[in-house]
Amino acid sequence: MSVTYDDSVGVEVSSDSFWEVGNYKRTVKRIDDGHRLCSDLMNCLHERARIEKAYAQQLTEWARRWRQLVEKGPQYGTVEKAWMAFMSEAERVSELHLEVKASLMNDDFEKIKNWQKEAFHKQMMGGFKETKEAEDGFRKAQKPWAKKLKEVEAAKKAHHAACKEEKLAISREANSKADPSLNPEQLKKLQDKIEKCKQDVLKTKEKYEKSLKELDQGTPQYMENMEQVFEQCQQFEEKRLHFFREVLLEVQKHLDLSNVAGYKAIYHDLEQSIRVADAVEDLRWFRANHGPGMAMNWPQFEEWSADLNRTLSRREKKKATDGVTLTGINQTGDQSLPSKPSSVSSYEKTQSYPTDWSDDESNNPFSSTDANGDSNPFDDDVTSGTEVRVRALYDYEGQEHDELSFKAGDELTKMEDEDEQGWCKGRLDNGQVGLYPANYVEAIQ
Repeated sequence: MSVTYDDSVGVEVSSDSFWEVGNYKRTVKRIDDGHRLCSDLMNCLHERARIEKAYAQQLTEWARRWRQLVEKGPQYGTVEKAWMAFMSEAERVSELHLEVKASLMNDDFEKIKNWQKEAFHKQMMGGFKETKEAEDGFRKAQKPWAKKLKEVEAAKKAHHAACKEEKLAISREANSKADPSLNPEQLKKLQDKIEKCKQDVLKTKEKYEKSLKELDQGTPQYMENMEQVFEQCQQFEEKRLHFFREVLLEVQKHLDLSNVAGYKAIYHDLEQSIRVADAVEDLRWFRANHGPGMAMNWPQFEEWSADLNRTLSRREKKKATDGVTLTGINQTGDQSLPSKPSSVSSYEKTQSYPTDWSDDESNNPFSSTDANGDSNPFDDDVTSGTEVRVRALYDYEGQEHDELSFKAGDELTKMEDEDEQGWCKGRLDNGQVGLYPANYVEAIQ
């Protein structure tokens, strides 16, 4: 370790020992470090709480988005319910992580903050009262011994200087004997110098040994006083260490969701929702609602009547597009298989199926486009109709994958009229088809 000095006593410190002058400052600094560590731990928990909150929000947003996609998608029946169970799981886990965030901030963070305030007392002039008390205690305990140490260092320096001077005098006297130009008087002066240096060496040695003995006599008292102040600092630090251990255990309990009964229940329910998915039941439902099991008004011979004629006239005025209206026909077929509302997919509720059947390739659901996977099963079919050019009144940023984005002043084509929720289907000039709010545009005159 490099040599350092303590300004209070001006004594050189030559080792890293606690007993060296000024080396108690590391123990004093530990008190300030304790206050900083409390702040660091609070910052650590605050950052973790932000992560818990962000994760909870991401889970909720993920569940909301995919719940809508699955509801609008082609999946149906019990497998749809099993899929939707993952969104319920995400929402319940999100609530648990919000509870973790609340525990970290309301319990753990506040507990550390209050303990720090009670343990450390700030002074008007800066610093903490506990730090100043430790500093003053160590300084007072070390001052007498440091003073004697300073005397020892001074005596040691004087003795070593005398020894060095004696050696130089002896060397000069030895060299003068080989020099014939020196007279006897000069030689005598050199010899007197040697004698004087020897006396100085003896005197400084005696003083050095005396000061060192006095320092040794004062060392036991010095060690006892330093130990006493150090033990007080140890007790203060012991309280902080025990407190940190207690808080960290509480944080561990708040973070450990495996011990939360509700957490285990979430995944038990999720597993049950998946296990009840029944492919046979779903296939049976699809057959009854969209397959051969559907009821059919098969064409039969009808006698002409005035009532039938009036019915057809009314329907012609309404310009019905569903083809010929057949009346008075008995239903046949697999009518013994009732539909199950509980198994009906939300996708089926939003779809319309034409009554006209055709061999045309464009009406075949198993055409090459779908078979090759080039179409998106989550996208609604584009229907033809009267198209109108419209201009955007405001900026709009699509929130879902099936929504359009545009800027005020952009022109696009309205493909369908406004639905009951206030949305229109349209097409941008780049060919993208999607939904947009009807009140965000106006027709171009």
